Amino acid sequence: MTDYRRNFVPGGSFFFTVNLADRRLRLLTEHIETLRLAFRETRTRHPFTIDAMVVLPDHLHAVWTLPEGDATFATRWRQIKSTFSRNLPSNEPISASRAAKGERGIWQRRYWEHTIRDEDDFARHIDYIHINPVKHGLATRVRDWPYSSFHRMVRLGIYPEDWAGDVAELGGNFGERS
Repeated sequence: MTDYRRNFVPGGSFFFTVNLADRRLRLLTEHIETLRLAFRETRTRHPFTIDAMVVLPDHLHAVWTLPEGDATFATRWRQIKSTFSRNLPSNEPISASRAAKGERGIWQRRYWEHTIRDEDDFARHIDYIHINPVKHGLATRVRDWPYSSFHRMVRLGIYPEDWAGDVAELGGNFGERS
């Protein structure tokens, strides 16, 4: 079995990518209120700050900061995924291994986690989150995607409303390695 290493930093900030098992589905945006409920319930039991987040149809990206002395982001993700799954109709195909563990077939078992190293790393990941709907062709401007913390950051004066302009101006370069 693969040995996954997670960097548990109490009070740290982390970037996450969490995917649906079937990337052809649009469950996250079709059931956005259910996802919001899962986050609210989890944050009630295990507080954390959502510094930035974007929800796309089949995956989401987030930057969280955990409370001082707390490094249990895995518990939070388990509860978010579980609450979301419990509140959806049970009609997805489930593999034998998932059935044996009492799991639904909604989420990929693993997720990507990156420990934020410094302010520059934090800012780059926040920008990546907000440009993601444009990158995936879901919007031509960042401000046009409704399921994003970008709108909160505009209200707070962190970003201008026209940040990143129009997709045609970007030329397909989204800050990723070639």
